Amino acid sequence: MLKLTSLNLNGIRSATRKGLEAWLVQHAPDVLCVQEVKAQAEDVAGQFEELAGLRGHFHFAMKKGYSGVGVYTRHEPSAVQVGFDGGEFDAEGRYVELRFDTPKRKLSIISCYFPSGSSGPERQEAKYRFLDLIEPHLKSLKKKRAFILCGDVNIAHREADLKNWKGNLKNSGFLPEERAWMTKITTEGGLVDVYRRLQPDATDACYTWWSNRGQAYANNVGWRIDYHLATPGLAERARDESIYKDEKFSDHAPLTVHYDEAW
Repeated sequence: MLKLTSLNLNGIRSATRKGLEAWLVQHAPDVLCVQEVKAQAEDVAGQFEELAGLRGHFHFAMKKGYSGVGVYTRHEPSAVQVGFDGGEFDAEGRYVELRFDTPKRKLSIISCYFPSGSSGPERQEAKYRFLDLIEPHLKSLKKKRAFILCGDVNIAHREADLKNWKGNLKNSGFLPEERAWMTKITTEGGLVDVYRRLQPDATDACYTWWSNRGQAYANNVGWRIDYHLATPGLAERARDESIYKDEKFSDHAPLTVHYDEAW
């Protein structure tokens, strides 16, 4: 079995201070995909290259304290690809892909952090540019290899994916164009929303992010914006899922899926 966890850290230093490494020791995922590392290579060196026996591979943003993604793994990858567009979004540290290839299979695990548009129109336009670029990349990759993309997508796809959907119809993360993109990538794009495959009817239990404003977490006024998006063959091997909420390492919760995949 492959135990695969995704978590937006909201800062690796903050998350580890809040007990992330002890949780990893206890829960022992094979692979941990992280987003919003909010650190540079020199910050990670000597401190965070390994967590709980997992070796990290990263894509850092050029801007300090911003974005950044990583994949921690027990298994040595056959190749690591950092970035996907060669420009605007590679500079923001949003994509790292680990390949685990054998003579019988080509498998990739990707950690990806989609932009948020909540800070204003300029970032919303950047988000749309990102969606326009990542879609053909994933479609092309799907023709060559099986993969699971784990990440903070910053989009709640359906009304069941957030508590206050009526009040967010005009807000970034639940705009019609964003939701249409999610529909397209999971239909024409051929990818599977693994959580929804396993839990098609979940509502309040599905949330993975809560605003720090007010009592959002205490009242479970959340959003489901963290995903495992998998090629169909891998999605069919997903056996169970869990969202861990007993401790808070971040404003996001770890999303874990077990896959019937031999290493």
